[in-house]
Amino acid sequence: MQGKNIMRGALVAALLAAGAAQAGTLTIESWRTDDKGLWEEVLIPAFQKHYPNIQIKFAPTAPTEYDSSLNARLTGGTAGDLITCRPFDKSLDLYKKGYLEKLNGKKGLENFPASAKVAWETDDGKDTFCEPIASVIHGFLYNKKIFKELGLTEPKTTDDFFKMLDKVKASGKYTPMALGTNDQWESSQIVYTSIGAPYWKGEEGRKALIAGKAKFTDPAFEQPLEIEAKYAPYLAKGYSAQTYPDTQNLFASGKAAVVAAGSWDIGYYNQNAAGFELGAFPPPVPKAGDKCYISDHTDLGMGVNSKSKNKEDAYKFVEWLGSQEFADLYTNKVTGFFSLSNHLIAVKDPVAKEFIDWRKSCGSTIRVNAQILNRGTPNLENELWNVNSQVINGKLSPKDGAARLQSGLAKWYKPAQ
Repeated sequence: MQGKNIMRGALVAALLAAGAAQAGTLTIESWRTDDKGLWEEVLIPAFQKHYPNIQIKFAPTAPTEYDSSLNARLTGGTAGDLITCRPFDKSLDLYKKGYLEKLNGKKGLENFPASAKVAWETDDGKDTFCEPIASVIHGFLYNKKIFKELGLTEPKTTDDFFKMLDKVKASGKYTPMALGTNDQWESSQIVYTSIGAPYWKGEEGRKALIAGKAKFTDPAFEQPLEIEAKYAPYLAKGYSAQTYPDTQNLFASGKAAVVAAGSWDIGYYNQNAAGFELGAFPPPVPKAGDKCYISDHTDLGMGVNSKSKNKEDAYKFVEWLGSQEFADLYTNKVTGFFSLSNHLIAVKDPVAKEFIDWRKSCGSTIRVNAQILNRGTPNLENELWNVNSQVINGKLSPKDGAARLQSGLAKWYKPAQ
């Protein structure tokens, strides 16, 4: 009799456990601590209208600690069910170690273009391990008040761009362009990767570098450095000591006409711009009539922990991340972060709308070194930071800068040799 009771008890426990797994609680791992309120107040409740029985907890970690602490939790088997994915190598490494589920054929993925999925695919493109969520776009913001006062128009070509800067300089009233080189990363991630895209023709040039069919010493990659070498006379005095926050302050104060920017800056300037309206234009093209290209950089995705006890509910959530509803909510609540999906999105912020509308007329690409090319020593990301800032500072010629990038890559990357 006692044996039967034990068996019955075990059966009840198993059924209860199965029921709990069915109803489910999902935990989301993320580095986006800023988005906690958004997930708890907007996104999770929107999902739960469709799946009221699935409980979700958003559990972010400070951005600087995310990678190491996530690795520790994955190793120890205590990580959440849903993993917010960095683009390219960090997430690819997690997949190779068996921590992320293969998402091939899962619902929701069909709503994303190939260019969005590439950040979370194996090198051969056969396996997808995270669903794309959002990208950031690079371009230029300008002070509409200054443009109106000086009779300036949005530049279409590189020549137009320098003529516009010349007019601002001639007025003697404003800094033509807000840009500093102290922190180095902007000169590469916001400037080179953006103004260069129309020269190397976006994905065409990026993929040619990976294949070893193009070099940094080719005109398409050297010309953007030549453009940067002409910037110094248009920047604020002491620009080489100017940090990223200094640049933001300079432009927000209304003392500069133009700032090289990422779409993530829009929210900051909306709050801090001193009595002027923002305008935006994409990276200028080499000559009139050329196709325009933008750096539309894949920034974050979402994967499923292979050790999750509740994968079926996790897949339902990932499917919802590919929906029109999520694309609309995320794009309009996190200004300057854009859904990577194919859905048509009514972007409410006028400047953010300008940025995303560039997708209609420009080719989209990602940061030129983001895929594969950062894996060796010297690290290409670090080299790009240094070379671009030194070129702008006038300490390194464009020709020497291009040669340094190419020789550094050739030291470890066989196709570049």
